[in-house]
Formats: sequence, structure tokens, C-alpha cells
Amino acid sequence: MRLLASHGLFAETEEGEFDHTALSEALRGDADGSYRAAAQMFHNVCAAWGGLEHALRTGQSGFEKIYGKPVFEHVAEHPGLGPVVDDGMSSIHGYETSAMLDVYDFSGVRVLADVGGGNGSLLGAVLQRYPQMRGLLFDRGHVAERARRNLAGRGLSDRCEVLEGSFFESIPTGADAYLFRHILQDWTDEQCLQILCHCRRVIPPQGRLLVVECIVPPGNSCSISKAFDINMMTFTGGLERTEIQFRALFADAGFELCSITPTTTMVSIVEGRPLSR
Repeated sequence: MRLLASHGLFAETEEGEFDHTALSEALRGDADGSYRAAAQMFHNVCAAWGGLEHALRTGQSGFEKIYGKPVFEHVAEHPGLGPVVDDGMSSIHGYETSAMLDVYDFSGVRVLADVGGGNGSLLGAVLQRYPQMRGLLFDRGHVAERARRNLAGRGLSDRCEVLEGSFFESIPTGADAYLFRHILQDWTDEQCLQILCHCRRVIPPQGRLLVVECIVPPGNSCSISKAFDINMMTFTGGLERTEIQFRALFADAGFELCSITPTTTMVSIVEGRPLSR
């Protein structure tokens, strides 16, 4: 306890007892904005950091070096880990949802496709804010069932279709806006180009491509996006990108980057439109 207190996790009193601090409060399950689920998620896969040197030297996933397979395959093969990852990701990124809805206008979107939408928490929030909108969630089979349960619990089953598949093979038709939150950061430029080209084939001429991720600032300024960059390199072999990198990636896939809308969180909404063929 003294060691943890020396790092600010608790505070030792004059009576030799220990009180909570803001850091320890954040690890309580009942705390507002609790980080407990994220801590549990990283505890389950913390050995991946042993692959950091491999990732630095080769550019390949450190997780795969340690566990022998990519992180998403590992999670798929361990059913008990899936809900832990869902809760952990919601713990890390859940607070972004309201910030996105506060600054970006989804009105005019008839059908919103959340590609790689996980447990459906983001899409569910958007559909509840925009009651005339319909949704389409697309993710792997082992994730899709959790999304169905989550969306049903929100009373949205009749407004949201859940489809199973891999965005490396295809992306479903039928939406006029395609949303990718924290998806492209998991993959190399070559893999992202493959994903976005599938999207370009199905998006209507006036459709919207919406990518929600960190934008790495130029220069030497401190930014959490630079810490996440190392995290992505180690766990997935991916990366965080600058505005210039996003513009180039969009153009290669047949999109024009039209706007970047920052939020009060670490993410921005990067909007693209299909280039005329």
C-alpha cells in the first residue's frame, strides 16, 4: 500500500491508514467514468508489452510475437475474454460517444453503418439520439451476438440490423454513411486501403465516410495520440495518423477528406466523400 501511495494510487494518513485518491477511485466499479474494466482488460494481455522491442525493430505486432497469433484471433479463441475486451474498450472510449454527438450532426443520414461496431454501444447511442435513423452493425461472428443482445436491451432490434463478416472481404451495401471508430488505427496503410476500397465500392455517390480516431499533431508537442501510437504498434501492428496521412489514405481509396471535427476528447471525426470516378 505504501508503494502504491508513493505513486499516487492511494494516500497514507497520519494514522497509518490509507485513503482513496482520484486514481484509486477511478478503479472502483461503481465510480463515474470507471477505468476498472480497462485495467482488467490490460491485465489479461499485459504480457504483450514483452513484444515491444520486436515491434520497434520489425514493425510487426508485439502481441503476435508473444501470443503466437494476432490479438483479434486470440480474443476470438477465448470466449471469456470477449466481454472483458468489450467492457474495457467501453471504459476507455465510451466517454467519446456523447462528445461526438455534441459536435457532429448526423441528421440527413438515413441508414448508418457502424463497421467493426463491436458491442453496438456507439451505434445504439446514435440511434437513440436520432429516432428516424436506421442502423446496420457489421462485425465478426463472435462479436455480433453480443451486439444483438446489447441493441435488443436498448429496444433497437427493429431499427438495427446486425450482419456478420470481415471488412477485409467485403462491406455490406444499404447505408448512406459508413462509420469506423478506432478501426483504421489497428491496421497498416496497406490493410486500411483494402478496407476503405471495399467501402468505396458500396457507398452511394453522396454518401459519407466517417472515421473517428486520434489525429497526431505535428511537431514535438505532447499528445496522448503519440502514446496510443506505441500501443497500436505493440498490440495490433497498426498506428495513429496525422492529418496528412489521413488525406493520403483517403485519396488512395477514392475519397476526398472534407472536414475534421475535433471533440472535447482525444478523438476527431474525419469526414470523407467519394471522389467522382
